[in-house]
Amino acid sequence: MRLSTAIVTAVGVVVLGAVPAAAAPGPTPAPTSTSGAPAAPAPVTWGVAPSSPTGPNGRASFGYKLDPGAEVTDYVAVTNHSARPLTLRLYASDAVTTPQGGFDLLPGAQRPVDVGSWVRLTASTLTIPSTSRVDVPFTLTVPDNATPGDHAGGIVATLAATGTDGQGNQVAVDHRVGVRIYMRVTGELRPALALEDLQVRHRASVNPFGGGEIVATATIRNTGNVRLAGEPTVEAAGLFGLGGRDASGAALPQILPGDAIQTTVRLPRVPPLFRLTVTTTVVPTAVDGQVLDPAPAAASQVTTVWAVPWIQLLLVALVGGAVWALLAARRRRRRRAARQLEQAVAAAREQGRAEAVATVASAPAEQPTGTRGMPRQPESRTPEAAPETPTAHPGGES
Repeated sequence: MRLSTAIVTAVGVVVLGAVPAAAAPGPTPAPTSTSGAPAAPAPVTWGVAPSSPTGPNGRASFGYKLDPGAEVTDYVAVTNHSARPLTLRLYASDAVTTPQGGFDLLPGAQRPVDVGSWVRLTASTLTIPSTSRVDVPFTLTVPDNATPGDHAGGIVATLAATGTDGQGNQVAVDHRVGVRIYMRVTGELRPALALEDLQVRHRASVNPFGGGEIVATATIRNTGNVRLAGEPTVEAAGLFGLGGRDASGAALPQILPGDAIQTTVRLPRVPPLFRLTVTTTVVPTAVDGQVLDPAPAAASQVTTVWAVPWIQLLLVALVGGAVWALLAARRRRRRRAARQLEQAVAAAREQGRAEAVATVASAPAEQPTGTRGMPRQPESRTPEAAPETPTAHPGGES
């Protein structure tokens, strides 16, 4: 596997993997075609792979487990797949984890201080005939004071060339192809990941019913002595655990001891419950089928963020205002209708009084009456009856 990058300072990019072939533009002038026009330069390809005295043996990388002070002899195969000879520089270096989680080696001009410095190659420059292979022996000696745990590096075959950049400037190009070295020094293993520079923020949504988004960004550092991957998660909840939600981020790639990468986890559809408690966690996981016993503890941090539901509050205010306006309009209509009814009743009464007065004024004069409603008759006297004369009855009774 290969990747070539040109920069003015003549530093290239090395790709270390299981594919033992690589391609790079050759530094020689382009040949001339039969038509007289310059032909495109034939690419040169070469590969680097673990080997044995008789050739590559199928290993994807160099892997060792040694005690401090131990030494091992091995072979690296450098194969020229091109149709012309190649002169390559061969050296070992230390590995680093890129901020994006890639595996890379130190620049060629930087001196290694770890496993790259433990490797001694029998040749530093190789001239390989076309379509040929050279098996180069080397020794790896572990220092007596080497720290236990994982150490990573690689062996690189590099080709220097010149080229031009996009502005037409001449630049030096260092094409590097290599193979990885994974070295474990025996001793106490301490697998651990840590969360650093954690930043958690809440992003409100314009959809009042969709909830907001929690965005957690952190640097994940390997603080142990074992290369690890990891699984980040984020949990968020309001007071008393209301509206709790969680989400997992993308699985982290391999992180070498002492190195770090940055990751971001997004948690969507989080209810804006004013004050949210957010728990960010990364669980260490093994790489390349390693067994971590006991399993390393998860790294976790708890933060609080404000998630004020401005959109929801505005919506509630608008709905409340509309309801208040509707009720107020209804009350005004009722009061207006009541006033109109009172005015109609008062007007009817006034009209009735006016009609009664008019009727009385227009009626003819009438005879006085003794009895209400009947004409009074003149009085007549009846002669009083004469007193009765006593009548005598026989028997002397009167």
